[in-house]
Amino acid sequence: MLTLIIHKVKTEMEYTEAMSRIDTILEQNPEPGTDLFDELELLSTLVHAYEEIHYSIDTPDPIEAIKYVMEEKGLKNKDLEPFIGPKSRVSEILNRKRYFTLEQINKLHKALNIPLEVFINDKILEATSL
Repeated sequence: MLTLIIHKVKTEMEYTEAMSRIDTILEQNPEPGTDLFDELELLSTLVHAYEEIHYSIDTPDPIEAIKYVMEEKGLKNKDLEPFIGPKSRVSEILNRKRYFTLEQINKLHKALNIPLEVFINDKILEATSL
């Protein structure tokens, strides 16, 4: 059994080295249950933890996420009516005059494939409770 000394990734240099090692291991296509596969899993976990701190991506704004999906799919405001309600309600939500109901969130999540975390997260909860 191979004994590795692996530690938390703390610097950009260690991050680069870990990523390089991950690439090397991936090229070998290790089988699950092997030492190489275990090393890959461990390094991936350490790299992920480093990225969460140093390269975190904020959850997008829900209105901006909807507008992005609408643009990508060529949708108009009226196309949101089955998920949000009448034209006036769609307008109120897209203009930030009203927030979504849970039913609207669920429908938009399913129809537009927008993660629930975009609609419900700490940042949103703080903003809507003011």
